[in-house]
Amino acid sequence: MRESRTSKRRAGLRRLLAVAAPALALTVAGLAAAPTAGAQPTAAPAAAPHISKAAQNSKALTDPTRQTFHATGKAGQKVPTAHLCAKPAPGHAACFAQRRTDIRQRLASALAAATPSGLSPANLHSAYNLPSTGGSGMTVAIVDAYNDPNAESDLATYRAQYGLSSCTKANGCFKQVSQTGSTTSLPTNDTGWAGEEALDFDMVSAVCPNCNIILVEANSANDTDLGIAENEAVALGAKFVSNSWGGSESSTQTTEDTQYFKHPGVAITVSSGDSAYGAEYPATSQYVTAVGGTALTTASNSRGWTESVWHTNSTEGTGSGCSAYDPKPTWQTDTGCTKRMEADVSAVADPATGVAVYDTYGGSGWGVVGGTSASAPIVAGVYALAGTPGSTDYPAKYPYQHTGNLYDVTTGSNGSCTTSYFCTAKTGYDGPTGWGTPNGTAAFTSGTTSGNTVTVTNPGSQSTAAGSTASLQINATDSAGAALTYSASGLPAGLSVNSSTGLISGTATTAGTYQVTVTATDSTGASGSTSFTWTVTSTGGTCTSTQLLANPGFESGNTGWSATSGVITNGTGETAHGGSYYAWMDGYGSSHTDTVSQSVTIPAGCKATLTFYLHVDTAETTTTSAYDKLTVTAGSTTLATYSNLNAASGYTQKTFDLSSLAGQTVTLKFNGVEDSSLQTSFVVDDTALTTG
Repeated sequence: MRESRTSKRRAGLRRLLAVAAPALALTVAGLAAAPTAGAQPTAAPAAAPHISKAAQNSKALTDPTRQTFHATGKAGQKVPTAHLCAKPAPGHAACFAQRRTDIRQRLASALAAATPSGLSPANLHSAYNLPSTGGSGMTVAIVDAYNDPNAESDLATYRAQYGLSSCTKANGCFKQVSQTGSTTSLPTNDTGWAGEEALDFDMVSAVCPNCNIILVEANSANDTDLGIAENEAVALGAKFVSNSWGGSESSTQTTEDTQYFKHPGVAITVSSGDSAYGAEYPATSQYVTAVGGTALTTASNSRGWTESVWHTNSTEGTGSGCSAYDPKPTWQTDTGCTKRMEADVSAVADPATGVAVYDTYGGSGWGVVGGTSASAPIVAGVYALAGTPGSTDYPAKYPYQHTGNLYDVTTGSNGSCTTSYFCTAKTGYDGPTGWGTPNGTAAFTSGTTSGNTVTVTNPGSQSTAAGSTASLQINATDSAGAALTYSASGLPAGLSVNSSTGLISGTATTAGTYQVTVTATDSTGASGSTSFTWTVTSTGGTCTSTQLLANPGFESGNTGWSATSGVITNGTGETAHGGSYYAWMDGYGSSHTDTVSQSVTIPAGCKATLTFYLHVDTAETTTTSAYDKLTVTAGSTTLATYSNLNAASGYTQKTFDLSSLAGQTVTLKFNGVEDSSLQTSFVVDDTALTTG
């Protein structure tokens, strides 16, 4: 059945919408009304009685519909922001949260069915390879100044938006106290610090939704009150404490170290500051984990993300530097700084690639927020996922014991410095990003005992024609999120496994039936294995040459294909390679996903070849960043990924050997994902899957 006239018209308008999208977004955003002070958003619905809190959260973090990244900017882009806290007076601290002012805030009721801009919990879990389970029974404390009267209700809205379980005072998940532990006599309300608090508890929820949260509010932002609140957080039993505030170093800080931050057995995270290169306290305390900031964006690499040092200009970016006062802890071994070096690890902080936050006292609803105020609670949540620290440990040392379990950030700088690594990223340790960003939770454990489990997914029986290339991705998971290395025995002659990625590839040379065992091992020695049969058939087999795909040129509309509405078209705006119809994915200039797929059975013992013609055009001007991507898969095998970087005039034929999938029924799929600005169109035509 051919597409409707409505679909044709919709496809023909794509280019126009790509240009008009920014103005349209501002118009829609302008419909939001400012809330009254103390407005209470709708609370999160209770979890269904048949699903546990942990199961609900795991489902929310792994649901494919929540994986889309709603980008709001690009790394290093200058975006207008408002610092939520004023510059501190001597003896006081400022919070480091920065809210985007170019993105109109919207209440949950005004947002309706749309998804908030900014990084979501599922995005953070994807970017940092975090387990969707874990954290049950753990408590993360957040230390801030002043009171947020809407804290509980705003937290409820954030968690409900992303499908996370409720976290309230009534169910024991959330607690809000003063610096003396009072739940009734709370400090004075403050809009700036309220925005900071919303960012903090939203990020702990995003990373560790099974964790309990204690919000400890100091009476003021002076060092003494915040220090008393720090001690109260530990006294209340928290083994993880997040601090998104700080100020200039002073000669009194070593005394404050002992008074407020010397808590063995507690992982204390502190933001490294937002004023670019230069050391700040308490990030330079020898007893805390100093957390730097990065810009985080999607990428066409095996991780799917890339990071660089967050730096906007000479006065804005992640902090770093060599302390003037605090002694160097024994576990820190860089040689250029004789005292404490800041930072230890890092996470996303750039407002241009910021996180989604809901705040109705310091703000007007959903917004995009950045600053190292985001990175500190993120890392605190990762510590909680990793488990309780050793009772006599200062957990800041853990990443230094597991440097291979972090994503090393090697590009960017946060200013000018005499000793290069103080302000410039490099391979290994550097000041702006420390040893890197979380890659699972292994870098945040003591490593003395593990108990990790490694699970390897069985890919099922495989078949390849002799002389044909094979490509099989082995998938494995580690219970602690640790990095894995792969080995294999019994592989057909000519095939090998990549020890880092688990991809089996090569050209099968000898017919026969092989019993293959693949083993994945983590850094603690934990391992898991799976075994399967791999048959290599004689070259060419007994196959008759045939074309397997139905409606390969799309001339019969959607017949044979499953496609997003309007994708298979004969409309104007693009042209077919042959005939009149073609598959046009994306091209909207806004966050969008289009797919075209068809299930096909490849006869056993056959040599199979896939071909198709691809045309890519784009309004993107970058020559280095893949913002919009088309992924081509056959079953669980990724054949290729194309992006706006592949734009060219006319069609290009693509060819892939699918002989390794002989004997299987697989789904051939084209999946186009477009980011929030500037259109990229992926046009496919004249497909064929032939045997012979």
